[in-house]
Amino acid sequence: MRERARATGQKPRYDGTWRPETGKKLPPIPVDRKPVVRFKSPQDGATAWVDLVKGPISFDNTELDDLVIARPDGTPTYNFCVVVDDWDMRITHVLRGDDHVNNTPRQITILRALGAPIPEYGHVPMILGPDGEKLSKRHGAVSVMEYDRDGYLPEGMINYLARLGWSHGDDELFTREQLVAWFDPQHLSKSAAQWDPKKLNWVNAHYIKHYDDHMLAKLVAPRVTARGGDTQRTDLVAVVKLLKDRAETLEQLAEAAMLFCDTFTPANDDLRAQHLTEAARQVLGDFAKQAEALAWNRVEIAALIKSLLTTHGLKMPQVAIPLRVAVAGTTQTPAIDAVLEILGKQTVLERIATAV
Repeated sequence: MRERARATGQKPRYDGTWRPETGKKLPPIPVDRKPVVRFKSPQDGATAWVDLVKGPISFDNTELDDLVIARPDGTPTYNFCVVVDDWDMRITHVLRGDDHVNNTPRQITILRALGAPIPEYGHVPMILGPDGEKLSKRHGAVSVMEYDRDGYLPEGMINYLARLGWSHGDDELFTREQLVAWFDPQHLSKSAAQWDPKKLNWVNAHYIKHYDDHMLAKLVAPRVTARGGDTQRTDLVAVVKLLKDRAETLEQLAEAAMLFCDTFTPANDDLRAQHLTEAARQVLGDFAKQAEALAWNRVEIAALIKSLLTTHGLKMPQVAIPLRVAVAGTTQTPAIDAVLEILGKQTVLERIATAV
């Protein structure tokens, strides 16, 4: 049947051989196959609706063939199931991808045949991948749980997904409560949206930055443990408070927290040779001596560092980097006064003593 249609330049479709009509004699059912059940679609006029996104849409009924609604084994097909399901659940609005537009006239005709109310339909454009092609498995994560494992907050995901195909003025960031209050199908996008991992990270970073520190610490703790870190080594709430402005995901935050939760690894010989020079060790020694009597908080630590800069005629990197190498084993950390405060006086002085 398909080959005959293609040979004559027509759409491959059921040709109505067994469609019952007044006065028509139906051919015998082939003995080598079980029959399906088809829906007798109207063949005159048009099926139309006002789409919530696209506006008026109309299909000539001559374009609709007699679709299968039950397979040979009796199981119903999608277009029949979804109609009965929507009717049973009293669905009033159907919002879905525009790849379902061709299904809508079929579903409307079945609903009418059943005497069921017709929902309002809205078909939103498809989401495209970063390469401009239809979003698919090849673009990365395929399960919503994958995003949880990658460290995305539910608030960030919902905000990003909502904004991907809908807008409320120029608002990029909004709560779930605002989304519910503001949502209006009239502002659903009529053009395809593009999945942008960088934008998702930006939105997620916003929510991490403004998240409650205690709640954030609870979310980060199992990720630190999974890396072999010990959250009992430090004040994890203080750690996430310090680090969260730099993190785009919970995974990044957990990785950064290992500075405080992992066993200390001293700087390698190259770093020591480059940054722990004789002059640097002298400054570190002065820092350690004066820190003994210091009230250990960020303000006092910052004041001590500033005093050393003046005394030795140095610039901040000439003190901060040797301190980082000595106490963190690296040249890159958040603000050094905050890092020293969280590590604690005893730990800092012990590591400096070893370094010098």
